[in-house]
Amino acid sequence: MEETDLIVRRIKNGTVIDHIDGGKGLQVLDALEINAEKGDVITIALNVPSGKLKKKDIIKVENKFLEQDDTNKLAVISPSATVNIIKNYQLVEKRHVSLPNEIERIFRCSNPECVTNSKEHIESVMDVIDKDGLVLKCRYCSRMLDVNQLRYS
Repeated sequence: MEETDLIVRRIKNGTVIDHIDGGKGLQVLDALEINAEKGDVITIALNVPSGKLKKKDIIKVENKFLEQDDTNKLAVISPSATVNIIKNYQLVEKRHVSLPNEIERIFRCSNPECVTNSKEHIESVMDVIDKDGLVLKCRYCSRMLDVNQLRYS
């Protein structure tokens, strides 16, 4: 084994989020509400050398399996990420994240006057306008949003 090899323990059951854009791992943890409160092991590697991305982040979470809403959040933060579902130390599912044409319920509009921020309890719907530039548009007030302006519901 070379000094440059990365040693990270395998997980028995859970999710490995790989190919996260370098430096975005902590943002992914926050967006997916992954924390140590439940006592599950969480492994985080930041700015790891990668042939594909130059630098990438990796997150391993034992006993958590990402739902579709989680995958959509991840697609907004890091469109190059992959989600690997592990059961009994075996890869059982591999998802390449991609932005859908619309994202429901996950993000709140940054416009304080938007009806989705009122007491009406209307779920937000963001239309994806530019998948490469990560530009979204609120379906209710038509405000254009970039990923840095999004707030999680």
